[in-house]
Amino acid sequence: MNYQRSSALFKEAEMYIPGGVNSPVRAFKAVGGDPIFVKSAKGAYLYDEDGNKLIDYIASWGPMILGHAHQPVIDAIVDKAQKGTSFGIPTQIETEIAKLAVSMVPNIDKIRFVNSGTEACMSAVRLARGYTGREKIIKFAGCYHGHSDAFLIQAGSGAVTFGAPNSPGVTQGTAKDTLLARYNDLANVEELFDANNGEIAAIIIEPVAGNMGCIIPEEGFLEGLRKLCDDHHALLVFDEVMTGFRLAKGGAQELLKIDADIITFGKVIGGGLPVGAFAARNEIMEYLAPLGPVYQAGTLSGNPLAMSAGLTMLKELNERPEVFTSLNDKTKYLHQGLEKVLTEAGITFQINRLGSMISVHFTEAPVVDLESSAKGNNGTFKKFFHGMLNEGIYLPPSAFESWFLNDALSYKDLDNTIEAARKVATSL
Repeated sequence: MNYQRSSALFKEAEMYIPGGVNSPVRAFKAVGGDPIFVKSAKGAYLYDEDGNKLIDYIASWGPMILGHAHQPVIDAIVDKAQKGTSFGIPTQIETEIAKLAVSMVPNIDKIRFVNSGTEACMSAVRLARGYTGREKIIKFAGCYHGHSDAFLIQAGSGAVTFGAPNSPGVTQGTAKDTLLARYNDLANVEELFDANNGEIAAIIIEPVAGNMGCIIPEEGFLEGLRKLCDDHHALLVFDEVMTGFRLAKGGAQELLKIDADIITFGKVIGGGLPVGAFAARNEIMEYLAPLGPVYQAGTLSGNPLAMSAGLTMLKELNERPEVFTSLNDKTKYLHQGLEKVLTEAGITFQINRLGSMISVHFTEAPVVDLESSAKGNNGTFKKFFHGMLNEGIYLPPSAFESWFLNDALSYKDLDNTIEAARKVATSL
């Protein structure tokens, strides 16, 4: 395919934007080459600045669950924009979407809207600390909760040591309150509780991880975390920025039948516009200003355009629960097709899948955490990525990102994707 205009646009962008992008993964550093610049999108397809049509498997990293430019969402945004784009004053639509979200998600009474998943997770941890009166949190290596300082932490020298910042600008003081655990390793989490008795405010986790590929919680892992939090009077925070309203109407809590204490949302809840949210039971949310002492605010929180897009999206998902069955069936079909062609080509691989999240790892051993994900052959992934791109298939430009399917994908699109993988596999 021809990408001359995209390459030229990238060079111009590099002159004015750090790295030429406004979010690092877009720069193609993990796969090499210049990024694709998108001109428009509709349904399951992206149309780039060079006129190429691409089948999309990132869905804007999750929110386009019904496809790009979904007409009811577009209509709702346009209608609302004609009445004003921002007020900084309460609007009825904020209550409408809050009421609907609370009715769809288990175990929450109130929800606060913000402007991004990062902001939601940052606020959730502040609330957990304020509610418990404790300062330390446990996060898991490979789970991404946005770029707030408390989350940009790497492992220390042992299972019970403090973390260390893995980004300049994050202070040692911040790092000392973030304890790092291994995903799917309950014993490791128990060690952290034992070594920090009475000091841990919360565990924050992606119940299904999406930033080291799609990593599925092993049987008993989330249940064990729930029990540890109960035993030690800590809170369990589910980061459902990716999984919320995607894996089921009620997200991972509903699908996996685990109740968290605080849940964060993003992606789907905004219908493609910048939105985040966090939610909990009344006794926790009442610690939040203006009811309680934990402060959080935002001029554009509850923005009418974002609320309009999100409300329209959630209404459709609530009224059409068969969407989740359809997405699951399509993702399973893709999984089986990819598995067949890669096996026939003699490629070493693992495929992880849950609901409409899926990832391909070029490694022999099962991928259950960051360490096992990192053992994948990144050179093979780069070849696979660019081979698929040349066949008109747009995958996440990193071996450590989940793919996200949207329901606008047809079985013909899936067949074309599987056939493309068959061609590419011969060169791996």
